[in-house]
Amino acid sequence: MSDIQNIPDTAAAAQPDIPFAEAFWFWLKLGFISFGGPAGQIAIMHQELVERRRWISEKRFLHALNYCMVLPGPEAQQLATYVGWLMHRTWGGLVAGGLFVLPSLFILIGLTWIYMAYGNMPAVAGILYGIKPAVTAIVLFAAYRIGSRALQNGTLWAIAAAAFVAIFAFSVPFPLIVVAAGVIGYIGSKVAPDKFRAGGGHGAADKHYGPAMIDDHTPTPAHARFSWARSARLLVIGLAIWGIAMGLLASRHGWDHTFSHMGWFFTKAALLTFGGAYAVLPYVYQGGVDHYQWLTGAQMIDGLALGETTPGPLIMVVAFVGFVGGWTKALFGPDALFWAGAAAATVATFFTFLPSFLFILIGGPVVETTHGELKFTAPLTGITAAVVGVILNLAVFFAYHVLWAKGLSGPFDWVSALIGIAAGIALFRFKAGIIPLIGACALIGLAYSFVRSVPGLNIV
Repeated sequence: MSDIQNIPDTAAAAQPDIPFAEAFWFWLKLGFISFGGPAGQIAIMHQELVERRRWISEKRFLHALNYCMVLPGPEAQQLATYVGWLMHRTWGGLVAGGLFVLPSLFILIGLTWIYMAYGNMPAVAGILYGIKPAVTAIVLFAAYRIGSRALQNGTLWAIAAAAFVAIFAFSVPFPLIVVAAGVIGYIGSKVAPDKFRAGGGHGAADKHYGPAMIDDHTPTPAHARFSWARSARLLVIGLAIWGIAMGLLASRHGWDHTFSHMGWFFTKAALLTFGGAYAVLPYVYQGGVDHYQWLTGAQMIDGLALGETTPGPLIMVVAFVGFVGGWTKALFGPDALFWAGAAAATVATFFTFLPSFLFILIGGPVVETTHGELKFTAPLTGITAAVVGVILNLAVFFAYHVLWAKGLSGPFDWVSALIGIAAGIALFRFKAGIIPLIGACALIGLAYSFVRSVPGLNIV
């Protein structure tokens, strides 16, 4: 906390001269072009904010990014919220983070409606047929990418293996795995600290693109300085917003209604997204498919495929889950399936992202001072290792449902296997982009469905 107290008084005078209207239009544009997952989204923000517009320096940008990586939640969306907050106070953060999500919500509502209403049409089914094995390869590649960075020693490999066995063989709930891994990391920081030191982050800031409006030595603005009163006020406001929203759902529909269940479930999911969207997907699957039965396992795979092809954070797959759940449960009756789905998608999105805003607006000034201290990073290191095992389980689950669509007693889908292998080679060997890969696999699936429908051709 000493770093907070020693910020110079001149910070109060530092207000970056960036017009709010200009920032608004940039954040709106970003919401429509933020393809490519976290890496692609962060690259776009770096190019625009650091290199071209010079709104923030390289070091300040990376410092904010490393902070966002410590938090649960989508790091790219939180980074946008952080920069918007740093430039234009609370409203700037709300606008930046909100516009990062809203375009994706509207696009997914439209795509999910097409999926539910017309998903059985041969063309749509063929496209999804080609995408599903690609998604399996993408999830496996995500496990590899995170594992190659996180599993730096045998202890962390053991945590990953234990997490895989726990969720695959014993169906241990994801929250328990996260808590156990965090406890192991904390204890490990005392017993074997060298085994739980976080590596590298996003590297050092070794480039300089010229003076920036928020430069390396620009004093921290007054609104970003720590204040117990301000933190308490924001916490009360955030909890009040959450409580009012949950109270309205419960009072109108009851605690046992699907809307209320979604509000509570996606609040918990938002607090468990250490390691990104792929890490929380098993938890969303356990709740959405196994417990509440809002959708099927096959639909979950389709939802991830749609999420990969739309802008915004991948965790926006929760909007798909919500929409399908609202549609399936016919919450507004059989004649208003679209509106039920749209309302449920909005509920899922609201409760998923509300904590992310609170983490930035409340925790920013405090967490910055603790970044790099082993007692705070070691639990995260343990959790990240466990996340690798959990994501690998997700890949196994997807592969099973794609290759044996009718169960192990049914036929093996060799065409899906070939598509999945080709997608894996494209990712691992040639570093193919996610969007081009999905597009190519969708075309292959469409062509295969067309050929299979030709009379006289005996193609399995």
